[in-house]
Amino acid sequence: MQQLLTFLPMILIFVVFYFLLIRPQNKRQKQVREMQTQLSRGDSIVTIGGLHGVVQKVDETTVTLKSGNAQLTFNRSAVAEVTKKSTTVMDDEIVE
Repeated sequence: MQQLLTFLPMILIFVVFYFLLIRPQNKRQKQVREMQTQLSRGDSIVTIGGLHGVVQKVDETTVTLKSGNAQLTFNRSAVAEVTKKSTTVMDDEIVE
């Protein structure tokens, strides 16, 4: 019993760290992964580098963006957030 009481503070510290740090971080990572897998053509996004663009093409591991007159290819993991979801895609035009 005495040994359990000596380890109890360390166990409590681990439990507090789990609920305050580790668990929220895992939830955020899961949300980011879901967002990256649900990317579709016409979505307005921001990359981790701060580039704003519209998704033109989505592959298994890459995303092609149109930003201005340029088309750039990024890894899906480089997408930080979706700023606006596309509502409808018609042929080559994107309807917002």
